[in-house]
Amino acid sequence: MSRIIFNHDDVTRCIIGTVGLPGERQFFLQVVSDIGTTCVSIEKTQAVALSERLRIMMRELRRSQLASLDELNVAVQRDDSALEFPITEDFKVGVIGISWDQELQRILIEAQSVGDESITELLDEDEAILIEDAPDLLSFKLRIHQARSFCDRTDSVVAAGRQPCPFCGLPVDPSGHLCPRANGYRR
Repeated sequence: MSRIIFNHDDVTRCIIGTVGLPGERQFFLQVVSDIGTTCVSIEKTQAVALSERLRIMMRELRRSQLASLDELNVAVQRDDSALEFPITEDFKVGVIGISWDQELQRILIEAQSVGDESITELLDEDEAILIEDAPDLLSFKLRIHQARSFCDRTDSVVAAGRQPCPFCGLPVDPSGHLCPRANGYRR
């Protein structure tokens, strides 16, 4: 099976959303542009890490003045709408990379699917490495205000789940949980 690359240049919507009840939620990253909608499954920890890294990048762009003031000062409007239906998982995210495109003044995010262990690497005459059946890839570019909106929504969606235990940090179910820091006693 060949590699599928979902490339969204002019993103109109980029959100994290969930399906299910707290404790059993499945997280999705959904990107919408002129070419269509791509929806990939993402872990909660990946969504949190992406939001944190985007915030760090935006602070650095402001501090180092790499981004234009026009981009930095666009008002943010958080997208609180539901995921677009039908929600079909194109792939499960494994590795996420972010970078800054100075020329376009956009944040580039690439999410690669979880790799298959059977990837074969072959050497041709020029010693270049060719990869058969490379993992699928979602690539999209966000403006700074879109990234801020994405981070605000992601933080809100994550906070809507189970609250962490103040002692161990593990999620607490409505019935409580066995806290490892309390030697197994319920909190």
